[in-house]
Amino acid sequence: MTSPGVVLVLSCPDRPGIVHAVSGFLVAHGGNIVESQQFGDRRSGRFFMRIEVEVPPTTRVDDLRMAFADVAADFEMRFELRDARAPYRTLVLVSQHLHCLHDLLFRTSTGALPIEVAAVVSNHLDAAATAETYDVPFVHVPVTPDTKPEAEARLLGLVRDLDVRLVVLARYMQVLSDDLCRELAGRAINIHHSFLPGFKGAKPYHQAFDRGVKLIGATAHYVTADLDEGPIIEQDVIRVDHSLDERRLVAAGRDVEAQVLARAVRWHAESRVLLNGSRTVVFR
Repeated sequence: MTSPGVVLVLSCPDRPGIVHAVSGFLVAHGGNIVESQQFGDRRSGRFFMRIEVEVPPTTRVDDLRMAFADVAADFEMRFELRDARAPYRTLVLVSQHLHCLHDLLFRTSTGALPIEVAAVVSNHLDAAATAETYDVPFVHVPVTPDTKPEAEARLLGLVRDLDVRLVVLARYMQVLSDDLCRELAGRAINIHHSFLPGFKGAKPYHQAFDRGVKLIGATAHYVTADLDEGPIIEQDVIRVDHSLDERRLVAAGRDVEAQVLARAVRWHAESRVLLNGSRTVVFR
C-alpha cells in the first residue's frame, strides 16, 4: 500500500545517468512516481527535475531525505525532499492596498492555495480587520526611517518564531534592506506592476491612464537587493482601451496583480519553481 505526498526537486550539473539514479533510488525505497518533469538548460549546463512520489505509509520523509543525500552528493545536487501534505507556512506583508491580501486569504480558505498563513504583518492598521475575518493573527510593525532596522529585525524574528517558509509581499510598500533580502533569498515573493516600466511611483495606473496605454500587467518575482529585478516567476497582461476611466483601470490592474501573485505563491508552495541564476524554471 502506498500513500501520496512526497515531492523531490533538484538541480545539478547536467550529465548522463541522473534520471536513472533518481528513479532507481525511489523504486528501491518503494516509491511510485506519479508526476515527473525535467529540464536541461544548455545555456547554464544545469539539469532541473521535479517528481511527485507515492511512498509506503511507513516511510519517514526525514529518513528518505537522509538516504537520498548519497545520490545527491554523487551528482553535486541541490535538492529538497519534503512531505507535500505538510502546511507551507507563509507570512504575508501588506501596507494599505489590500486586494492581494484579500485574494490570498480567500484562496487559502477555500483550499485553492496550499499554504498556511501564519500571520499578516503590516506597517499600517488597515489590514487588521481583514486578518481577523479569516482568523489569522495580525502583527503591526510600524516603519520609519529611524526604526527600519528594528522593524526588519522583528520581521526576521517572526519568520523564525513562526517557522515561516515563504514571505509574500502583497503590496508591501517598503523597500527591504540588502541584508534582509539576502536573509530571505529564494523564499520571498513580491508583486510588481510591470509592463508599465516608464511609470514609477505610487500611482502607476493613473500615469498609465494619462498616457492612454493599451496593455497593463503584473510580475511576481523573488525579492533581491536589486529593486524589482529579482528572478521572475509569473507575468500576465490584460488589454485596456479608451473606454476605461481611472477607477476601472485601477480595478483591472488590481485583478491581474492578484491573479499573478496567487499563481506564483501556489507554484512556489508546490515546489514547482527552481532558481536558475537570475532566471527561474517553473514546472507548471
